[in-house]
Amino acid sequence: MTKRIKVLVVEDSLTAQKILVKILSADSEIEVVAVASSGEEALQQLQHISPDLITMDIHMPGMDGLEVTRKIMETKPVPIVVVSASCLVEDIERAFQLIEAGALTAIAKPIAIGSGDFEATAWRLVQTVKDMAAVKVIKRWPKKVKLNEQQKDQASEIADNPIPEIKPYNVIAIGASTGGPQAIETILKNLPSDYPASILMVQHIAPGFLGGMVEWLDNILALHVKVAHDGEQLKPGTVYLCPEGKHMGLDKESKIALSSAEPLGGHRPAVAFLFQALAQNYSDCLAILLTGMGKDGAAELLELKRRGATTIAQDKESSVIHGMPGAAIALGAHCHILNLESIASLLLSRK
Repeated sequence: MTKRIKVLVVEDSLTAQKILVKILSADSEIEVVAVASSGEEALQQLQHISPDLITMDIHMPGMDGLEVTRKIMETKPVPIVVVSASCLVEDIERAFQLIEAGALTAIAKPIAIGSGDFEATAWRLVQTVKDMAAVKVIKRWPKKVKLNEQQKDQASEIADNPIPEIKPYNVIAIGASTGGPQAIETILKNLPSDYPASILMVQHIAPGFLGGMVEWLDNILALHVKVAHDGEQLKPGTVYLCPEGKHMGLDKESKIALSSAEPLGGHRPAVAFLFQALAQNYSDCLAILLTGMGKDGAAELLELKRRGATTIAQDKESSVIHGMPGAAIALGAHCHILNLESIASLLLSRK
């Protein structure tokens, strides 16, 4: 018999707790081994159990989801999936703060039984738990020692992964999925507001979470971060995220072109669409494929390389999931394989 995935459900609402347990327990591959109604109770549970994954509520009395996520990742790292019942931008932004603290991803909480999207949301929860349970997470340093330790790690990583010399580009395209928000923060956090390039980004994300991600990034980056609009002329120092349910490309006049074309490889937005549009219309660019499951964008990164673009695939060691960049590397689609700190240094060197 296949070993079942052991899950700890952290949720302060008893009603939501019961629904989550029922959804997860209905799958033969998942076993809910414990529930906790507060952050304090979750930490107590972890002294006695070793779950494969934790589903984490955001708002709880006492120790909230952010504080308990930090403590877990500093002491006993476990894959954490954030579940949010709210689509308010400020609550979704809070979910991304949990991801910044070490959680893997955030999804909607399937609690509206009888609603039109309940089954789809419940399926997404189960599938996410299955996908994330096998991810190897690393210990995070407490804030008081984090800076020094990170500086040491970054110096070591850059020494092991030297920064290549590339020419300046006006357009940078980035594709990412699972683990993307943390990776994107790392590579963009030191870029100044007057950065000379425009950055186009496709991030696979759960429905309803894009607005919160934009707010989170806009608050922590010096760059301006926004949702892209059709026909918009690119501006330097700006990060354009593809809107939900659309593909994003760039036309020959350097204007954003959104599309409602069919999903590619099950994705809309798809990294493949952005990279293919650039290969056709604007191949004089820098294209970066970051952490994520599957192979979205891998073949199109190869096409960009063939047409003269500089292409970068994230290395395995710094990827949460090496599916997308790994597929690109297997195809030979990369000009360079770099870790996140080296990508960040390379982008900063082009300012």
